[in-house]
Amino acid sequence: MPQQAPANTAGTERTRNTPTVWGNIPPRNPNFTGRKELLEALHQRLLQEKTTAVLPHALHGMGGVGKSLLAVEYLYRRMSEYDVVWWISAERTAQISLSLVELAPRIGIAAGSDASSTVAAVLEALRIGQPYANWLLVFDNAESPEAVRQFFPAGGPGNILITSRNPQWASIARPLEVDVFLREESKQLLRLRGPEISDEDADRLAQALGDLPLAIEQAAAWHAETGMLVDEYLRLLTEKRVDLLRGTAPLDNQHPVIAAWNISLDQLETKNPAAYQLLQVCSFYAPEPIARSLFARMPRGSIAPELDLALEDPIRLGQVIREIGRYSLARFNHRNNSLQMHRLVQAALLYRMTEEDRSTMRRGAHLLLAASDPNDPDNVLRWDRYGSLYPHVLVSDATQSDEGWVRNLVVNEVIYLLRWGDYQSCLELARTAHETWSQKLGQDHPQTLQVARWLGFLLFSLGRYREAAELNSAVLDAYRRTIGPDAQDTTDALGNVAIDHRVSGAFSEALALSESVHQQYLRLLGPDDPETLRAAHNLGVSLRLVGDFTRARDLDQQTWNGYTEIYGQDHVASLRTWLSHILNTRELGEYGVALTFHRELVERSTSLLGSNNPLSLSCFRHLAVALRKAGEHREAMETAEQARTDLIHRYGTGNPESMAATLELSVHLRHSGDLPEALRLGTDICEQYEKTYGKRHPHALSAALNLAITYRLLGNAAASQYINSLVLEEFTATLGETHPSTLVCRTNLASDHYALGDPATALELDTETLRRSREVFDNDHPSTLACAANLAMDLRALGHTDEAATLHTDTHERLSRKLGSSHPAVAQAADWEHRADCDIDPMPL
Repeated sequence: MPQQAPANTAGTERTRNTPTVWGNIPPRNPNFTGRKELLEALHQRLLQEKTTAVLPHALHGMGGVGKSLLAVEYLYRRMSEYDVVWWISAERTAQISLSLVELAPRIGIAAGSDASSTVAAVLEALRIGQPYANWLLVFDNAESPEAVRQFFPAGGPGNILITSRNPQWASIARPLEVDVFLREESKQLLRLRGPEISDEDADRLAQALGDLPLAIEQAAAWHAETGMLVDEYLRLLTEKRVDLLRGTAPLDNQHPVIAAWNISLDQLETKNPAAYQLLQVCSFYAPEPIARSLFARMPRGSIAPELDLALEDPIRLGQVIREIGRYSLARFNHRNNSLQMHRLVQAALLYRMTEEDRSTMRRGAHLLLAASDPNDPDNVLRWDRYGSLYPHVLVSDATQSDEGWVRNLVVNEVIYLLRWGDYQSCLELARTAHETWSQKLGQDHPQTLQVARWLGFLLFSLGRYREAAELNSAVLDAYRRTIGPDAQDTTDALGNVAIDHRVSGAFSEALALSESVHQQYLRLLGPDDPETLRAAHNLGVSLRLVGDFTRARDLDQQTWNGYTEIYGQDHVASLRTWLSHILNTRELGEYGVALTFHRELVERSTSLLGSNNPLSLSCFRHLAVALRKAGEHREAMETAEQARTDLIHRYGTGNPESMAATLELSVHLRHSGDLPEALRLGTDICEQYEKTYGKRHPHALSAALNLAITYRLLGNAAASQYINSLVLEEFTATLGETHPSTLVCRTNLASDHYALGDPATALELDTETLRRSREVFDNDHPSTLACAANLAMDLRALGHTDEAATLHTDTHERLSRKLGSSHPAVAQAADWEHRADCDIDPMPL
């Protein structure tokens, strides 16, 4: 394995013959021929342009001109000129993400035996050229410019090389078109494998195969293996082409190419049926690396007699794979122990099969995939496996399988994609599975309902709340109807409906449902079962929303202890509940403790999951709040800006986490003194919250309250007083008089009246709020002390100077002990000029 990067490699003179980091590069073709001018042209393009796309000539839509082979040959010839060379299979964004995560420790990011850094961190390291400035990324088979461009280290010092069949890349990256071989190149390759072939015969073969490099190479391999006369080969080629033309497959100009493989496949089918059957199975997978380990686990069921025997015997399986390689029907990469077929070979195999064959071999492909399912999608250590299976699950149409084990794999892939954070891929797979199974199995089938539950949670994560609520309600009704109200699946579905109540703002109703679900799991499974712990975690979420932070803290502590006993501290479930526990600690006023824990949580989450994972992004966003509460305003501002940038980059502005990050940034802008920008951003996000959740939702009201403070600081106390009066009325009605958010609103409303020259009303509000705050929290909670500091100002303004001075001194001393003498709030409380403003940071739903 290449060594990790030293810290000072960027910009230094190269003394090595090979790159420090050399990853996932396909094996070099020992029979590579010609292309000298193209290789030189590619080199010049990369010298002149940061990004170059290798595209086929317009006539060759299906490939076979050797784009990837050209790129591979270039890398081997020019490897000494780069520090980092990394090959990325780019047909699907999930594969790109996984590849970049694999690159992270190789360039010194988040090193650790079971840790992976993230796409964002890798791209940033490449962009700034630290620790390596001289890098080359190859995005192979990058079909969608829109999907792939987001993974480019924009403006970085290195190079990006793209191979694609999509001509749209020509408008984005300077293209290098790869056409078929020159005739002399075709003949050269044929004679390289078969020196006895005459120039005339080589010319005839090249003519018949259209000089397509992949077909020429295959024909050369065939001739080398069989020694068949060229005349006989051309006769067979003609016969196979006629057979193809009688069919209906849309092969267009690829007929002679497909026919060329048919000759080899005929021979292989007769000589080694197991090898042929393995190819048939692989023709249903993606044209990407197929891990050999996929064939090492016996499927739950027979595929075909000869293939079954090979799968049972590692030695026989090795012989099968070698036989396939002899005819250049697939390439075996010994570096990553994987087999890869070209899509043209797959097309030839699919075309040859009868409908019965296709059904049998597609089923075999699915059974092999299911046999490789670790059945543990929440485990980060299994994500590499799920990532490697995903493209083959997708391309093989595993959602169409009649096997329950295969459908279980599909559900696990949905969970993996959700946890990994690839929401779009997750949505596509989950929707396809739900729609397909609803039609094939019925809407009430257990696996249809299972994937529907995960689809509902995904829709919630995407902020598509109405769709989520409708689906979750339908699933709950189906469970109640089919298996009864007390079954475990029904209880789980009820938990999703509780989330929908939280989204609608019905926090008390959500708490009642969460309590019910937790109690049911305690009865069904006991307190230590992972499902019971998950229900306890969700109960903690509901408790925070109703403002019961003390009970939430105690429950989350127990839940976290349970998770760490089962999974250890470095598990998604453990980290998620630890975040909840830290939020409770913060809201109970222990800002310093919360910040210490939060820094550790962000470090662990980033190391384990990568900084671009949804949980890591959420942890980082909450870190900004913890920093602000602890008085670290400069770092808090930087963190808030970065958190918002990262979230919007990955999920757009409409994602719930992105919205929360924007709201948080508006508060930081106010604290930093940039009131105009705080007003602009605060107004925008307030409107977005109202549009997303409704004007009366507590989260939308919290956004309005934060905006009101900005209005008052800009001198418009009347606008602030108007907003806070409405917010207080709604908070009191929906959350109650003693909810922390209600108390915060009363504190701010008192400041509005004070600013409007009405200290008497301010005194009345602050007096009652202080009494309630001491009951809800304690005498030394920062919110209690903020109200007390403001009350001292009310008393002084009304002439109660002695009482004001006593309260002022006591409050300042308490704040200093609670927050530390260097905290900005303590310095502010020392004078008589500044009233304490209380923000609301909405709790996660």
